[in-house]
Amino acid sequence: IIKFLYFCKKLEIMKVLFLDSNHPCLLQGLKDLEFVCHEDYDSSKSEVEKKIHSYEGVIVRSRFSLDKSFLEKATNLKFIGRVGAGLENIDVEFAEKNGITLIAAPEGNRNAVGEHALGMILALFNKLKKADNEIRRGIWLREDNRGIELEGKTIGLIGYGNMGKAFAKKLQGFNSDVICYDIKPNVGDQNARQVSLKELFEKTEVLSLHTPQTVLTKQMINASFLKQFKHRLYLINTARGSAIVTKDLVKALQTGKVLGACLDVLEYEKNSFENFFSNENTLPEDFQYLINSDKVLLSPHVAGWTVESKIKLAETIVHKVAAMLDQHNSIK
Repeated sequence: IIKFLYFCKKLEIMKVLFLDSNHPCLLQGLKDLEFVCHEDYDSSKSEVEKKIHSYEGVIVRSRFSLDKSFLEKATNLKFIGRVGAGLENIDVEFAEKNGITLIAAPEGNRNAVGEHALGMILALFNKLKKADNEIRRGIWLREDNRGIELEGKTIGLIGYGNMGKAFAKKLQGFNSDVICYDIKPNVGDQNARQVSLKELFEKTEVLSLHTPQTVLTKQMINASFLKQFKHRLYLINTARGSAIVTKDLVKALQTGKVLGACLDVLEYEKNSFENFFSNENTLPEDFQYLINSDKVLLSPHVAGWTVESKIKLAETIVHKVAAMLDQHNSIK
């Protein structure tokens, strides 16, 4: 509380540095809250580190990590606004230890993620990518493009926070059995029944990941994990690419243990997907398999990247910063 009161004492001239471009309503929203806002979307991390001590707030997406080295130089920093769902590009432990308030916005893009996951699995089930490509080449194959239905399938979700709940809500009306597994107890609701990991392995026919990047979730989906599922299954990942060991997924696709995969994120991508293909080195062999397989549907980390979510993410950060200020005023 003492640290927070000291922070609030300086609010009259609080400066915020925007490190990534966002919807204009975020910049305007903080200005309306009487913050002095500066934008820097081009300087290198080392250049930003030289001036970060002058700022009390930072707004960031994924341009670079706010690690311990960076935060040690941010001696006056009081809050970090991460315009997205996760905080994996921030040294959370160091930030919290030093009284820096962390603000994320999973509420802002959860609906977009839910819709994207649903769209991907329906497209894969109905072979829409394959059929579209064939028709454009003058090939008309009806029987070869016979699809399957989501109705009646058991859909297992790993992770039942904002994103998992949004996807489960979208699945209502498909007459599917939706189950979820989460390390937190009692998170199930009317849209998904929480089960043990054992039951998840026994019943799941479509597996969808909705986990943050943590020590527990990195490389979680490996050969050993996949072998424990009773049924052959389809896999959806709109969470983090680090959750899946790609070579193990490829082998499972080749053997038929995994019947198909919808991947919005990849093990190979960095904090920002845009630089993935800029490397002059040959693309990994396993990735080559993914891009050439009709059993795989790919998108470039855009599940939460809609026109609407861009606005919602920005508005969520503004609302949470405003709530932080209200909390200060109530303490005062």
